[in-house]
Amino acid sequence: MLTPGHATAAAALRIERDPVPAAQVVAGAPGTGSTVLGMLGDTEIGVWEMSPGSMRDVEADEVFLVLSGAATVHFEDDGRRIRLAPGDIVRLSAGMRTVWTVTETLRKLYLA
Repeated sequence: MLTPGHATAAAALRIERDPVPAAQVVAGAPGTGSTVLGMLGDTEIGVWEMSPGSMRDVEADEVFLVLSGAATVHFEDDGRRIRLAPGDIVRLSAGMRTVWTVTETLRKLYLA
């Protein structure tokens, strides 16, 4: 839990991952997991992680900061692709259809 006035080591958080549902898997056997750190008003703050592999998703409104790992996100609606690396900040809009391809376990801090 994120407590005001205290530090949390996001890179050291233990996150349990579950297999991605078969209907979403594009390649490999990716797993995802997250932990909620707290709320800032109506905004949820958490850490999400995905192991190597590829999966389809439909996004929620979110801003995230990549903490570690490497991935590519393909936006199916317009064909764009972005590469993700530590330090990248991305904004997603609700309803975006994406394909995440993770080559090195990806960990991100999100606000949603």
